[in-house]
Order: sequence, then C-alpha cells, then structure tokens
Amino acid sequence: MSHVPDMRDHDYAELLVGTCLDVQPGWQVLVLGTPLGRPLLEEVQRSLARRGAYALTEVTFGGLMAAADPAWVLEAPHDLLAQPAPLYDRLLREVDALLVVVAPENTRDTSAIPGDRLRAVQAAYKPATERMLNGEMPWVGCQYPTPALAQDADMSTRDFAEFLYGACLLDWDAEHARMSRYAERFDAAEEVRIVGPGTDLRLGLAGRSMKVDAGGANMPGGEFFGCPVEDTAEGTIHFSEFPGVLAGRLVSGIRLRFEAGVVVDASADTHEDFLIETLDADEGARRIGELGIGCNPGITRHMRNTLFDEKIDGTAHIAVGTGFPNLGGTNVSNVHWDIVKDLRSGGRIELDGEVVQADGTWLV
Repeated sequence: MSHVPDMRDHDYAELLVGTCLDVQPGWQVLVLGTPLGRPLLEEVQRSLARRGAYALTEVTFGGLMAAADPAWVLEAPHDLLAQPAPLYDRLLREVDALLVVVAPENTRDTSAIPGDRLRAVQAAYKPATERMLNGEMPWVGCQYPTPALAQDADMSTRDFAEFLYGACLLDWDAEHARMSRYAERFDAAEEVRIVGPGTDLRLGLAGRSMKVDAGGANMPGGEFFGCPVEDTAEGTIHFSEFPGVLAGRLVSGIRLRFEAGVVVDASADTHEDFLIETLDADEGARRIGELGIGCNPGITRHMRNTLFDEKIDGTAHIAVGTGFPNLGGTNVSNVHWDIVKDLRSGGRIELDGEVVQADGTWLV
C-alpha cells in the first residue's frame, strides 16, 4: 500500500529545502529516498528546481544510501565493505547539501544485517560524511508516512500522517525563540544533573554551548542539544520507559553506569549482547557524544522511532558515541546512538544545583 499524496507535501518540501537547508542557486543537492517516499521526493525536486538547484536523486531499497543497500551489504566480502566506493566517496565530499527521506516498507529490515557489517560500512564512509558533523555541509533527514512507521507507533497510517505533519509544520521561528531561552540557561551552567527513576547522572557543560534545532538537520525539529565535556559523566541512567532503537533492534531496559565519562557497566532487558557489542565497537563508543532535551509540543508519546522520540516534550536523551566538532565535541566513534529518557513522571533537570525542569515542566 503506497501513501496517498497529501497537499501538505508541498509545504513539507518547502520547509526541508528552504528553511532546513536554505538551498542556493547552482547547488548540487543529493536527495536520498525509498520508493514509498515518491510523493515527497517529487515535491522536493520541484522545490529545488524553483531555486535553480540540481536534484541528484537516488532511490534505494532500505539502505541509507545507494552504495550500501542491504542486499549488497549482506553479500559483499568484508574487505570490500571496509573501503568506500571511490565514486560515491567523491560524491559525498563534493555535493553542496544532503536531503534524506526515510519511507520504509519494513523498519526492521536492517536487523538482518550483522552488526560488524553495519559498522564496517559506517566506518568506510565516515571520513566523507564528517562534513555533516562539523557543519561544513547542510543536511536534513526526515520521514514520510508509511504503514510500517504507523505500525511501529500503533497508529493507523492516516493518524500517523496527521501526527507527522502536526509535528513538522510548526511555527519554527516561535519554537526557536522559546527553546533558545532554555538553551541559554544550559550555556551558562557548569554542570547538568538528570534525575529520575533509576537515574542520577551528572555531566559537565563548562565551555560548551547548546544548539537549537528548530528547522535544521532533523525534521521534525524540537530539541536543543550539545556535547558534554567528555570525561565528566558520573552516575547511572536507566532507560526504563522506552527501548533504545538502533539498526532495526529494540533494546529495552538499558542501564548505563558512568565513571570519569566512560560506561563501566551496561545491561539491558533485551538484546543485551547487541548493546555490549555496540559499546565495544571502538574506544569512543562508551563515552557520551551528545546530550539533547526534547521540546516539540506536537510530540507527546513514544513512537519506537528515534527521529520523533528524541523530541518528545519533557524528555532528555544522550547519544553514546561520536560528538559534534562544531559544538566543541571531541569524542570520535563510528557509533552515534540516541537513547531517550522520559522525565515527565518523577524526573527533573538541575543546572548547577537549581531545578529548571520537574516532571517535564519548565520552571524557568
């Protein structure tokens, strides 16, 4: 069943191309998507054409890019996986912007790919994609309503579409102003403490600044995020409310204990082997690369979908693995796994000892 084109797709495409990427005449924009995303992909092409930019469109069958579709990744020898395709590597280094439309037929397709193969491909293309992390190349990732995404969220496809457009087509100027007030308090703080059920985690913020995502690299936006000082994480965080989602796996009940910035103990109720394997992927995978605070007023429930879940109003998330160099982050890893903690029932955020959010409600 394909998604019926929606009149809001035009506005969605304009948001992605104009607000998120600010595409300029003459730009070469790499547009990635899957067949079910065709209505939005075509609106994106039209929007790029109106701006005098080139649309370099690639349709894949579930992979993040044409050079790494699942069928190929499953069969290719490891030495080939570990080396980027020279032509594709050059493409990623030379395009002016990247736009990814995620419209899966099955959100668990990549779960069939062994973790070592996924990590080999990620490592191969990491040098070329560093431009995304350091802010040199604008990019945006988004989703398009498909039955698979709706089923993950326990919603009908129609209801999921309403939810998606409602979370994306917001007044992002107003949201930016609102979130900036909170982000400024974090910028002025030396330490943040996150407290909740099974959780008491302290992170150093001195010298680091938060970035407000209000029509930027992810759509929906609705968070502010930054890179805690890499050796400061102390304490425990228990993701008891929601599973961590990565590579088609749902890892429930993740518990992480940190000392001097490093995960020294980890467990999970499900897929614990996958959790440990991911944390052992490389030296940087056991450190925190990102702290984010969810603020999107249109996202109030868990979707088993990290792009949405990390923006739930009243949540915080950490990402183990690589940080963002343009935000002062120095941690390097082939992993970047966002895991969401719900703070709306018995949780709080403190900045230098002052409670600034309690039970998901801001007090500043």
